[in-house]
Amino acid sequence: GTGKELVAKAIHDASSRANNPFIAVNCAAIPETLIESELFGHEKGSFTGAASKRSGLIEAAEGGTLFLDEIGELPPDAQARLLRFIQESEIRRIGSNTPLPVDVRLIAATHRDLQGMTKTSEFRADLYYRINVFRIFLPALRERGNDLLSIAEHLLKIASLRHNKSELYLSRDAIHAIRLYNWPGNIRELENVIERAAIMADQSEISRQALEIEASPPPQHANTT
Repeated sequence: GTGKELVAKAIHDASSRANNPFIAVNCAAIPETLIESELFGHEKGSFTGAASKRSGLIEAAEGGTLFLDEIGELPPDAQARLLRFIQESEIRRIGSNTPLPVDVRLIAATHRDLQGMTKTSEFRADLYYRINVFRIFLPALRERGNDLLSIAEHLLKIASLRHNKSELYLSRDAIHAIRLYNWPGNIRELENVIERAAIMADQSEISRQALEIEASPPPQHANTT
């Protein structure tokens, strides 16, 4: 909910690959038994249910960008195949002995501690060091400072148009509550809170009560020396 895919798409759109495909994959949403077939494709008859040859998502991203969200959820076999793809710029469909050259930029994202996972063998260390080339840290919504209010007002403007209401605005108390709330659900939670308030609004001003959030100061991080 911190906008990982939006950032990945912005990188793609600002690059020389912008006119080629941008393929986003949520690794946590694909069953473990299907993830390799989804990414690398398969040949006809390579496993039960493989009734025809099928290209994978890496091939579909040829010339463009492949965004792997929640890469920490990949099973070990898929991690090994992905490492070869990164190192050799080629893939093999399941059931094939023929390598296929591919030209794909890889952007990976995770909310997990991949470096810590390498110590417990949950994530391959060699794959971690291959993908850990350039890191971008995306802060949680509560850590975005003044951007938080700008995002809330933008979402409210969209909700006003979607529900055919005169332009809605946040009261001073509502703004205060938004700033103080911890937003554990990040942007998705903010979007839902704004959407609900817009639907229920019978006047232009959105009150603190309409947001239905319990404002409290965010937790303080302890200082270490």
